[in-house]
Amino acid sequence: MTMTSRERVQAVLHYEIPDRVPIIIGVSNATGIKIKPYRGIKKILGIESEDRYLYDWPELGSALPDETVMERLRSDVRGVLDRFPKDVYDRNQSRPPHSPFIDDWGNGQMEIGPDNWYPGVHPLPDAKTVEELDYFPWPNMDDSFRTVHVRDQALKIHQENQYAILATPWLMFPFERAIGLQGMEKFLFNMASDQDFAQEMLKRINKLCMTNMGHFLDQCGDVIDIIKIGDDLGTQENLMISPRMYRKMLKPLHAEMIALIKQKTKAKVFFHTDGDVFNLVEDFIEIGVDILNPIQTSAGKMSNLEELKKQYDKRIVFCGAIDTQKILPHGSPEEVKQEVRRVINILGQGGGYMLATVHTVMNEVSAENVLAMVDAVEEYGYYPLKA
Repeated sequence: MTMTSRERVQAVLHYEIPDRVPIIIGVSNATGIKIKPYRGIKKILGIESEDRYLYDWPELGSALPDETVMERLRSDVRGVLDRFPKDVYDRNQSRPPHSPFIDDWGNGQMEIGPDNWYPGVHPLPDAKTVEELDYFPWPNMDDSFRTVHVRDQALKIHQENQYAILATPWLMFPFERAIGLQGMEKFLFNMASDQDFAQEMLKRINKLCMTNMGHFLDQCGDVIDIIKIGDDLGTQENLMISPRMYRKMLKPLHAEMIALIKQKTKAKVFFHTDGDVFNLVEDFIEIGVDILNPIQTSAGKMSNLEELKKQYDKRIVFCGAIDTQKILPHGSPEEVKQEVRRVINILGQGGGYMLATVHTVMNEVSAENVLAMVDAVEEYGYYPLKA
């Protein structure tokens, strides 16, 4: 029996077998597509439309795909996003050309080449004391402009009842936010050398993120299917911090956020964390993570898909696992299709898997390979799976 996209996603989220593996693409900066491959897809499809960007933020470089492209990509989800305060948009639209884009936290994207921006502005690089945190101009999470629009967006998709809704309040990530405020080297040093200060910064960030999350879910928590949070915790070979440090300093904050989410919505919690985080999967399950993304198959033990499936099947849903470091940018369309087939036949057995790329489809990926990926799901992703 053919399912709607929403039925397909809901089946996987409840550990039931859908008609085919769901596809998650185009709905957040972690599951999105950069502007160059997006333009290539539009060219192949003969679509002439204005380029739009997630968060109306060209410097981010992630496309907001139009509906025709989303249908061709067979995406089973549609996104609902919050937004920056209006003064952030106004300030950045009137800033001098090529100058940094500064967000409401004081973090900034710097231009390092044509259409290439890097998050290189850190407003608290030398802070060492709680007093310095007291004087910092923290963002106003009670600004209604951030979330007043999300109910109408979510309700329209919900009432049409065709697609699952993946909602994404912007960067609800305390660890990444702290790195953004201080820079990676400095904040990691503070976590090791001055844990009281680092913990206080993390707690303040998490409190603000939870305030925004609360407002967001008050608007649309009753009509969404998935809510995205996370923190990038891994590297190519291991964790950025020790499991002990994660459990002491970050896990309680993640648990606090997830507890708030589960009080306000029945939506499943989608946790995004890059790198080799194999040693924390049990922790994620313990604090209530429902969906783990992006399953970076190029990173350490996360490449062992058979072991992930063996240990955690029916305990957490896997989302991602299509390699964006080698296969998608450098493989042929046929190699892309065979990788999709391989991943589906491991993680998709018995359900519990939603296909997505490992983070956003980057500019190095050809439009042909993106289409080969989604077409491979049509060929190999229907149940019962073809070995």
